[in-house]
Amino acid sequence: MFIITPKTIPNRAALEFRQIPRRFLGRSFVWPRGGGWRLKARVVFELELLRYLTALAPFAGMALIWRSSALAIAQAPALMVLVIYVVEMRFLRLGPAARAGLLDEATRDRLADLLAVRARAILTRIGAGRRLTTGTLFLVVEQSELARVAPLTFVTVQSDGDGGGGGPEIVDLTEAEQALIHGTLFAPPLTEAAMQKLTLMRKDTVSVTGLEMRAIPAHDRMAALTGF
Repeated sequence: MFIITPKTIPNRAALEFRQIPRRFLGRSFVWPRGGGWRLKARVVFELELLRYLTALAPFAGMALIWRSSALAIAQAPALMVLVIYVVEMRFLRLGPAARAGLLDEATRDRLADLLAVRARAILTRIGAGRRLTTGTLFLVVEQSELARVAPLTFVTVQSDGDGGGGGPEIVDLTEAEQALIHGTLFAPPLTEAAMQKLTLMRKDTVSVTGLEMRAIPAHDRMAALTGF
């Protein structure tokens, strides 16, 4: 899981948007500031062009080995397209039947309810800690649709801007707020891997949970006064 805030990515322009939810996968390249090499490698793997080049690498290898046949190999675009299709659509993605078999209906509904409950709890603590009384916060969880690799999950807290009079924005979370998300969102049984199954089964890469700040209970606001 990678939490996107103005502090965790170097490209501030990627945070500009006009409509909630702000989506990143397939729209903007997000390079993590920190996060370790595994996260960065997974972000790079999400680039389609690099995956295409990797799938076609055997053709380049054959052309180097059998130089006399290099021209014939280079003139086989239909075969190259077929290889890319098999890798992208048959190997890295799941078909309808495979998606439907990832979770039974009861488990799917239970995980979806748990996600909504945890998201509202996180937004409640963030809103109460910031003493927000107007506007709406949204917890947006976006996952890659690639199935047979490690999950890539982007998490943002987005604001509709009504509280400050501006447009929608990505909330600049504090370290304590980021730790809250890390410690709460994907605790068992709703792990990041289980969330990936839920995402693939629902055929929707983005899950959005909103909370109006005026709906935060008084006891949660009192608890925030004693320390986040």
